[in-house]
Amino acid sequence: MLQLSVDWLVYIFLGFSGSSRLAGVIDFFIYDSIKILLLLFAMISVIGFLRTFLPQRKIKAWLGKSGGGGNLFAALFGAATPFCSCSSIPIFLSFIKAGIPLGIAFSFLVASPLINEYLVVLMLGFFGWKITLAYVISGVIIAVVSGSILGRMNLERHLVEDMVAPDTDEFINGKKYQNFIDRVIFGISEAVSIVKKIWVWILVGVGIGALIHNYIPQEAVQGIAGKAGIFSVPVATLIGIPMYGSCAAILPIAVVLFQKGFPLGTALAFMMAVSALSLPEAVMLRRAMKLNLIAIFFGITALAIILTGYLFNILQRILV
Repeated sequence: MLQLSVDWLVYIFLGFSGSSRLAGVIDFFIYDSIKILLLLFAMISVIGFLRTFLPQRKIKAWLGKSGGGGNLFAALFGAATPFCSCSSIPIFLSFIKAGIPLGIAFSFLVASPLINEYLVVLMLGFFGWKITLAYVISGVIIAVVSGSILGRMNLERHLVEDMVAPDTDEFINGKKYQNFIDRVIFGISEAVSIVKKIWVWILVGVGIGALIHNYIPQEAVQGIAGKAGIFSVPVATLIGIPMYGSCAAILPIAVVLFQKGFPLGTALAFMMAVSALSLPEAVMLRRAMKLNLIAIFFGITALAIILTGYLFNILQRILV
């Protein structure tokens, strides 16, 4: 319904041609901005409401005891959410505000855009069950390993101060919220507070994504990655990072690259990089964390994607 309304606004009310790239930018920007802001508000409201029932020290204690299991749970939860990298940020921010360990929150942030149910269905049709299964498993491993490494580096000090949950149960106190209405009001006020802090960054990030999505031709990616030889995996990964899109949107490009003779790992590394790491995502995360933490997160995740791409190239004969 939202997409139809935006299409009507852009192509009928404003009178843009369906072939206009500018129309594509405007359509993309309006739709994704509304979708992400609504998702951000809804998810933070719900999680804020739920937090009134459980003191954050208990949340930290439970997830802390789970060790790597916490990262695995977060990665599997991310795989079950059909979001792109930018749409996953609202839940990631809610995790941070709830006091969930940073490494576990990062495992969700990596897995959510990399794996989802509709991507699995599309990959089964394009690549078959072997490659699809290997991709899903590798996506979960990347999320767990990246989150675990980041969690062990004690990087919480690099979060923006007002995005860190206070280390006291007085912030969320079951005795303070005695009825349903008070809990709902707390969740809504939490959402309003966070949205007010980051809405500009969201609009800037989505704007960058809209330009990249509509103005970078597929042929340019093929030309650059095709000349890289043995370095095609890191080159494809680096090309993919500045771009923006969901796995489902980028999958057709990965299929074309593979059909044109690109190694399987090179094509999938490009898709992973576009999905899990993007310039708009970095812009949005800047409101919640300092630049050095964003660089560390991107670096570790990109390295994991590159290693996975090389592994897929080695196993290509078995998988295809």
